[in-house]
Amino acid sequence: MDFPIVDLMAPTACYQFLVATLHPGGLRCPTCRRDDTLTVHDRHRPPVFDYRCRPCGVVFNAYTGTPLQKTHRSPAQLVLVLRGIWQGTPTARLARELGCDRKHLLTLRHKLQGLAEAAAARCGPVAGGEAEADEMYQNAGEKRGAAPDRGRPAPPPGEQAARARDVCQ
Repeated sequence: MDFPIVDLMAPTACYQFLVATLHPGGLRCPTCRRDDTLTVHDRHRPPVFDYRCRPCGVVFNAYTGTPLQKTHRSPAQLVLVLRGIWQGTPTARLARELGCDRKHLLTLRHKLQGLAEAAAARCGPVAGGEAEADEMYQNAGEKRGAAPDRGRPAPPPGEQAARARDVCQ
């Protein structure tokens, strides 16, 4: 049974999450940076409204000036794309789940990852004196010697001891 996860997500909640993520200081005019003179200009794809700044006359929406500019994806799809990137989901799988073109999704992913890398470089290392290294030495207990013969590869772990006993007997 398949669940239409995009249909189950609240568009308004997803849009509010995106606005808070893209504009942490609040939505402002991209030209004059004012937030007190915005009026709704167009409601053609709710909950994404187009706003008009009264003093300078610029029409914009929450995606203007961001990597999501000129996107036609719904807020729910965009939140799922961000979630998939954050979880490391392959682009092909994300495209299948969302029913969209892998090539366009890959382009969006590269834009978002580039911004994340730039933000990480600006912010520097994570604050704190402790770091978690659960899987740092995942193969630390596995020791294998060199291949006994140049023509044959080394045996997999666990089989080496069994072969050594067979040779000695």
